[in-house]
Amino acid sequence: MSLSEIVQITWLSLAVSGSATVLALLVGLPAAILLYFKNFSGKRLVVALINTGMGLPPVVVGLFVAVFFWRNGLLGFLQLMYTPAAMVIAQFIIALPVVAGLSLAAFEQVDSELLLQARALGASHWQMVGVLLRQSRMGQLAAVIAAFGGVISEVGAVMMVGGNLKGYTRVLTTSIVQETRMGNFHSAGYLAVILLALSFAVNWFLTTLQQKEDIKRKGWRWK
Repeated sequence: MSLSEIVQITWLSLAVSGSATVLALLVGLPAAILLYFKNFSGKRLVVALINTGMGLPPVVVGLFVAVFFWRNGLLGFLQLMYTPAAMVIAQFIIALPVVAGLSLAAFEQVDSELLLQARALGASHWQMVGVLLRQSRMGQLAAVIAAFGGVISEVGAVMMVGGNLKGYTRVLTTSIVQETRMGNFHSAGYLAVILLALSFAVNWFLTTLQQKEDIKRKGWRWK
């Protein structure tokens, strides 16, 4: 495996998983905010479904996405099967309940007295949301870390909807599977090290941000 191919595979892995995580944050965070502030019939069911989705097997997600985007599927006319876009969609579905569920859990840990005080001082709905987000920002970072870690390391869904096409939809996890099947254990080992290093680098960056916020909140000096 050439260096250029390894770089392309690594970049695609980061692009697909990063895009899926960002999309999950853009959808999951507002959903968690609505669930926190709104009371409605069936809310417990929705929360239970989100919590169930946090443990959803990636191969099940891959199956449903494949059914929809298959040639004769409901969305087959979009011709997204075996494309990076389909891989992003599959990983987005995996990451969404993680972001929404952990964000909602972080909101529940915020002292309700702060929100009541903000409301008593005449805070608007958007200002209330701002207070909630500021007080739970460490939990939100934890949600992003968990979501990214989950999708960057999954193989079942991206294999099913991406097809592991060389130079197009092959990512680090599917490459490791491919090289192992071919008996190229050295190549598989190198790719595994790259995957671990990439995952560590992103999570280290996010964890550093989280710890800085924690220290700032507690009034300690960051060294």
